[in-house]
Amino acid sequence: MAQGAFGRAIEKAQASWKFLVIFIPYAWLLIFFLAPFFMVLKISVAELRIASPPFTPLIATDAAGATIIRLVFDNFAYLWEDSLYLNTYLNSLKISTTSTLLCLLIGYPIAYAIVRSTPTTRNILLLLIILPFWTSFLLRVYAWMGLLADQGTINNLLIWLGVIDSPIRMLYTEFAVYIGIVYTYLPFMILPLYANMEKLDMSLLEAASDLGARPAVTFLTVTLPMTVPGIVAGSLLVFIPATGEYVIPDLLGGGNVLMIGRVLYNEFNANTDWPVASAVAIVLLLLLVLPMMLYQHIQSKEASS
Repeated sequence: MAQGAFGRAIEKAQASWKFLVIFIPYAWLLIFFLAPFFMVLKISVAELRIASPPFTPLIATDAAGATIIRLVFDNFAYLWEDSLYLNTYLNSLKISTTSTLLCLLIGYPIAYAIVRSTPTTRNILLLLIILPFWTSFLLRVYAWMGLLADQGTINNLLIWLGVIDSPIRMLYTEFAVYIGIVYTYLPFMILPLYANMEKLDMSLLEAASDLGARPAVTFLTVTLPMTVPGIVAGSLLVFIPATGEYVIPDLLGGGNVLMIGRVLYNEFNANTDWPVASAVAIVLLLLLVLPMMLYQHIQSKEASS
């Protein structure tokens, strides 16, 4: 009897711990993601007004004292009608997609070289990858402004070497934005790829080589398929923040490269149009979250089959 009661007490304690372990992340998501999301969603279906806050309440009372819920979807229709927002979304997706591909092309061989290096060299290379995080993000972006300016380090070096006669316009262009995004988010591509490649079974590569497969064939048929999870993880870590990036396009693009982060800032601060800004944010979130949910759904179906 005593043993049975003791066993039931242990089971209850384990169930309580399981509930606590599950509850903490769900509570975190509820407080720091879902609650702000619903606040922004509520503002996106409101009307602009000259007051504080600058939008109409969701629940109001009419002249007869009845409670009414006011939902206005004109803000979302306005995004579709004004070509500025559509062009900005497309330009943001183009820049973030191109930057993600560039990070993948640069980061993949770097991660592969780190994995194949000796343990001592590997630790040094990983330290070099992480080292930029020890300095301020803004300082690094400002440093690129000094490098890419018309009278900056790169132009002065090219003129001194005789490669060019006059400065090349690099700063405040789309090229500078690409440089800034790739430089900033490259470690987010390398580290997931390295974590995935480190778990690869190198004996499979040796077996493919013993069977007569050339290095290119071995890479395409063995290494690349096995590193797809690392590619997806790194691409998401680059693509998602790059799409909503504000600081890099603002400082390195100088207002000449319009991305959705800049539009959000202008709507919230310059125009003080919170409903339209919230609608822009909701559409951006859907553009980023829905493909991720679709990919996870496909992955779960493949895993269960």
